[in-house]
Amino acid sequence: MKLSESFYKRKDVVKIAKELLGKALVTTFDGVYTSGMITETEAYAGVVDKASHAFGNRRTKRTEIMYGEGGAAYVYLCYGIHHLFNVVTNAKDIPHAILIRAIEPIDGLEYMLRRRSMHKLQPALTAGPGAMSVALGIHTRNTGLSLQGPEIYIEDRGIKISAKDIVESTRVGVAYAAEDAYLPYRFTIKGNRYISKGKGL
Repeated sequence: MKLSESFYKRKDVVKIAKELLGKALVTTFDGVYTSGMITETEAYAGVVDKASHAFGNRRTKRTEIMYGEGGAAYVYLCYGIHHLFNVVTNAKDIPHAILIRAIEPIDGLEYMLRRRSMHKLQPALTAGPGAMSVALGIHTRNTGLSLQGPEIYIEDRGIKISAKDIVESTRVGVAYAAEDAYLPYRFTIKGNRYISKGKGL
């Protein structure tokens, strides 16, 4: 079942980031259907979060989608190479977002392998936000898409991750965020192999 708009419009970005674990991220581009179970997320708490693109109420052409209603895709280019997929949450003008860092492949494995120029299934296929986006065919041109649409959406397929199986840690690559770099806003599924090898702050 596709997650409802109300799921994304709630206020607690950390709670939503945890609840996205175990859900299925689905893409359909040019008739190619792929999906994977979300195994790793990072929460970004908008204008008060020094690690967020919207810290201090910063608004740019790129980040404007973060200020819209929750339930849209925010895809940005990192280091000029990696297309990173984020879920916009909360209400209009409250720019919360959740970076989806990794999935465990479910559907369309042959297409994911082809997109990644790989020959066999291994965690490197989709463990890491850049790799994941390539495998699922996600590109910056998809930013702004509704997660209620046919191209990118998230489903509840009945997998529940218990609190004891959620690992909390600091986010990756946010040393610039001063004290906010140490917030425990990165969440992974305990024991899952499809987790990015983050190098820490």
